[in-house]
Amino acid sequence: MNDVNRREFLSTAGKGLAAATLATSVASHVRAQQAPTEKVGKPLGYALVGLGRLTINELLPALQQCKHSKCTALVSGDPEKAKKLATQFGVNEKSIYNYENYDRLAENPDVDVIYIVLPNGMHAEYTIRGFKAGKHVLCEKPMANSVAECQQMIDAGKQANKKLMIAYRVRHEPHHIRAIKMARDKELGAIKVITADVGFNMSLESSPWRFDKKLAGGGALLDVGIYALNACRFIVGEEPTDVNAVTFTPTDDPRYKEVEESANFQLKFPSGVLANCSTSYSYTGVFRYRMICTDGWYELDPAISYRGIAMRMKKGGSGVQELKEPEINQFAAEMDHFSQCVMENKEALTAGDEGLKDMRVIEAIYQSANEGKSVKLS
Repeated sequence: MNDVNRREFLSTAGKGLAAATLATSVASHVRAQQAPTEKVGKPLGYALVGLGRLTINELLPALQQCKHSKCTALVSGDPEKAKKLATQFGVNEKSIYNYENYDRLAENPDVDVIYIVLPNGMHAEYTIRGFKAGKHVLCEKPMANSVAECQQMIDAGKQANKKLMIAYRVRHEPHHIRAIKMARDKELGAIKVITADVGFNMSLESSPWRFDKKLAGGGALLDVGIYALNACRFIVGEEPTDVNAVTFTPTDDPRYKEVEESANFQLKFPSGVLANCSTSYSYTGVFRYRMICTDGWYELDPAISYRGIAMRMKKGGSGVQELKEPEINQFAAEMDHFSQCVMENKEALTAGDEGLKDMRVIEAIYQSANEGKSVKLS
């Protein structure tokens, strides 16, 4: 999706912390989790669909750092912007497309993967059309606006015999990989409670489509709350069984006619882990996860920044310890992972089913908030 100030905040939130980040004893585990065994060969060509801030500031520069991925096409409704970026990043002008001739990507042998970086409500259409063009698809999160759309995307990929991956970039980030390992190894005992709070101040945002339910699908929950939900799922390693939620929409702010400003939701997992999550368009850069365990706690704060993610832990009566991991380009790692999966015909870490699972829970969260009662997930 295309953001402005939120993207800039995520980009710079942790820069002061990033300078101190060093490799640690789990570096080998991190490398093992980031991608399949490296395979020497021609990098896969990517067509970037949507030339907003994320594409310009993060994806195009990241592709220049990739080993197995490169930009070979651009899709935009702004031909002048596309031409300028094509010149800047070495893309052939003949490989510039718009939304009307998008399907002609099928005729371009230099494009292997289509990366959908569009408003949420456009993900399903352009993913399905990408599969019909004979390409693999990497799609920004959230996967789509509904479970039904997610399933249509998955089915289209299977029918085309092409791979689908959802761009949960932090799943390739070393601190998050360590957080999962700490949970699996019970390094601080069993996790009892997770608190996850994510949000930013929408007054700093200049993306009007975020207030359009048809394009956005929802408000803060679907936009940034999905980070908290996904983190709880992958850290616990289970699917929630119960959801309880409330949402808030200010009546005196005309922007929120169609989408919620804030949401608070609780998740219960089969092992007994409880998660308390909040998300809002009224926070000022809050991106924090804390795992409270039987023998201590550990946290990621900031948890979802593009750079400078930080991690701390406290065990028993000891002091707070900073846990340092290597700094990587999350977008480059994400794209190279998908390229390697395509090259080696392996399942992506965050294939379409991952986005579908998140959307099932999100629909249950909205249902709980609307009905004022808990919702059970089968």
